[in-house]
Amino acid sequence: MIDARTTTHDAEEDPRNRDIRIWVNGEIVHRDEAKVSVYDSGFLLGDGMWEGMRLHKGTWVFFEEHMDRLFESCKAVSLDIGMDRAGLLHALNETAAANGMETDVHCRLMVTRGVKVKPFQHPSLSRSGPTVVIILEHSKPASRLKQRGIRLATVHQVRGLPHSQDPKLNSHSKLNCVIACLQAEQAGADEGLMLDPHGFVNTTNACNFFIVRRGEVWTSTGDYCMNGVTRRKVIDLCRANGIPVFEKNFSLVECMGAEEVFLTGSFGGLTPVAEIDGKTVGNGTVPGIVTSSLQRYYKALIEDHIARKL
Repeated sequence: MIDARTTTHDAEEDPRNRDIRIWVNGEIVHRDEAKVSVYDSGFLLGDGMWEGMRLHKGTWVFFEEHMDRLFESCKAVSLDIGMDRAGLLHALNETAAANGMETDVHCRLMVTRGVKVKPFQHPSLSRSGPTVVIILEHSKPASRLKQRGIRLATVHQVRGLPHSQDPKLNSHSKLNCVIACLQAEQAGADEGLMLDPHGFVNTTNACNFFIVRRGEVWTSTGDYCMNGVTRRKVIDLCRANGIPVFEKNFSLVECMGAEEVFLTGSFGGLTPVAEIDGKTVGNGTVPGIVTSSLQRYYKALIEDHIARKL
């Protein structure tokens, strides 16, 4: 039986996280002292962007790809980070050093439009410059996720059209995903499987979604989901290793006929799915053959990436 309230971000308990030090606008302070203003645009409106990254053996995994996404998103919403890539990398390394961290570390890098002079919407009211926060935690994905998988429930909340709020913006405005997560929990599942505006399977509330059918790997077109760094790496790994992979529209019916299902994300890598809407995926083997192979390929890719950085 799968543990209650399992998520793709479940981590092994680590008491060291009680005393982590956090980077807030150039100062590194104990987590109990890390504060932002109630007038901050991120708190007031969810007006900001963020990235989730992993520190592994002293290297920020796929740093350039994460920076590409962050800077593109910030440019799209006219948010000046106030730092270049080198400056952000220095801040990340400084925070890691202050915490004595080298590996099995998860980072939440957040940038908001900064403190407002009045608690209203207009961006011009944010006049202090951006707020930048870096939270690093000792965070190793829970081993049970790889062994048991997670449960998904199809939810009513959909991933919207780009001209509403583009899902490719990794913004602080995550209410639609929070609602999807709540709907999944109310259905007795761990995460919500979200459809696109046309009813095709898209993503979960937290991760990118893949199925395996007759040896082929399928994922959504990418039109309505986050442009996940791990998602792209897995697609590339399929192509490099002779695994047929397709970015296409597909329905829930085709998910029910899949032999394997897995999710991707920077924290958990590849996480197998055990159930969708109460129905066992495939023959119940978790992880499946293709998923296991891709997990190995992805682990090797990270090790190669680190070796090239040394």
